[in-house]
Amino acid sequence: MLAAAAPLFYKGWYHFFYQYNPNSPVWGNITWGHAISRDLVRWLHLPLALVPDHWYDSRGVWTGSATLLPPDGRPAVLYTGATDDSVQVQNLVFPADPADPLLLRWSKSDANPVLLPPPGVGPQDFRDPTTAWADATGSSWRVAIGTKDESHAGIALVYRTTDFLTYELLPGVLRRVAGTGMWECVDFYPVSTGGVAAGEGLDTSAVAGDGVKHVLKASMDDDRNDYYAIGSYDLEKNVWVPDDAEADVGIGLRYDWGTFYASKTFYDPAKRRRVLWGWVGEMDSEGADVRKGWASIQAIPRTVVFDVKTGSNLIQWPVEEVESLRMSSRNFSGITVAPGSVIPLDVGSATQLDIEAEFVIDEAALMATTEADVGYNCSTSGGAAARGMLGPFGLLVLADKALSEQTAVYFYVARGRDGRLRAHFCQDESRHANDIVKRVVGSTVPVLDGEKLSLRILVDHSIVESFAQKGRTCITSRVYPTEAIYGDARVFLFNNATNCSVVAKYLTTWQLNSTYNHPYSSSKGFSLFSTL
Repeated sequence: MLAAAAPLFYKGWYHFFYQYNPNSPVWGNITWGHAISRDLVRWLHLPLALVPDHWYDSRGVWTGSATLLPPDGRPAVLYTGATDDSVQVQNLVFPADPADPLLLRWSKSDANPVLLPPPGVGPQDFRDPTTAWADATGSSWRVAIGTKDESHAGIALVYRTTDFLTYELLPGVLRRVAGTGMWECVDFYPVSTGGVAAGEGLDTSAVAGDGVKHVLKASMDDDRNDYYAIGSYDLEKNVWVPDDAEADVGIGLRYDWGTFYASKTFYDPAKRRRVLWGWVGEMDSEGADVRKGWASIQAIPRTVVFDVKTGSNLIQWPVEEVESLRMSSRNFSGITVAPGSVIPLDVGSATQLDIEAEFVIDEAALMATTEADVGYNCSTSGGAAARGMLGPFGLLVLADKALSEQTAVYFYVARGRDGRLRAHFCQDESRHANDIVKRVVGSTVPVLDGEKLSLRILVDHSIVESFAQKGRTCITSRVYPTEAIYGDARVFLFNNATNCSVVAKYLTTWQLNSTYNHPYSSSKGFSLFSTL
């Protein structure tokens, strides 16, 4: 399983398409898998949606996006195909039967390919069309596609179309950022910055202006991370400008500081929200993937909104339907964790958990810590074992009794030269049997006056997804425990600070039920899933 492609909501069903090799857990023979759901957590797998069966996609049906066309909402899907000669071209497909809510059959356009690499763009540097957005009159559509130029600058091009068959490359570029390399899986969408729509998603064609900003996101082929920036879009000038040039696409904010790539959003009109999908690749060897017979997963879908409190970042949070998987809970609120201590938590089975916590640092220790700690960085810090005055502290999940295996999810608080405190949110993946990558990841997280340090962790056997300060900073880890499995997995509170106690002011754990994804049966496929 690889990147998400053309997620959408259609006739009461969420559709998830994804790049997929049905014959092997390694790259090659890229088709589109297809699954549907009523709630984004319980899924029915359908037959393959698209396969590489024409000269224009013979080397792979790569990522694409769906646009719902008026008046009836019929999906038009643009996707990148790799031709017989490995040239990247854009192709068009429509549902063979728009009345079918399951969208089982698709028809490739006779006009394919509808877009070829323009002059000055490399034949293998032209991919991943976005969802289209309409102009103010609704008479034409615009689509962005990622590329790079000869100087290795990342670029988003924009095309205009009226029928999705013929296209005009608009003058200039939507955005260009020097030194960032090839932009893959570009995404471009509006967010509400206040008013009655604050906290809700916006349709991709929402008009820019007061109360509306635009997010430009690109997946960086150079470092395999997803970067975004928030800014202002001028449709007439075909230009987007970031609010903060120092946090531009490719050099500033990330969706996720762990393993999370080739992401894609879609607007969900049923719940007026924007939903984000992200691909979680493997962190072990290809040989290990072959031995286990599968590779890669999707992160839990997240809602995405503008952070009206900071005004400078997005908020990502697991879709509310995840809470329907919660079963028994246990409360551990009010525990004081002394410096250098580790406290076991009796959570029951610890391989499928939803954890929410809030921490408070001893105020006297904060006031007494006057020395600046300006060099702290999650990745170079030495991980959860390296002790500082005000951290690290947090939770150890997927840990065995002896703590020989563990994933540490933690905060580290440092004082800057200006005397202000800065919070870091980190995840230490180094204490597992990953045979390729052992690392510590994370970043700073904004904490406003009066806010407690808060986190949420979703644990599912070999994946840990963590969200700090209600989703301002997110980290996804793919780990491979060999001891902390099934009944031997544990959860611990820990505080490795040298100078302060920490109180878990609020700490609740929930056991999570399994989603029990279903295979498709043509004889009963619809009725089987209609009640889920």
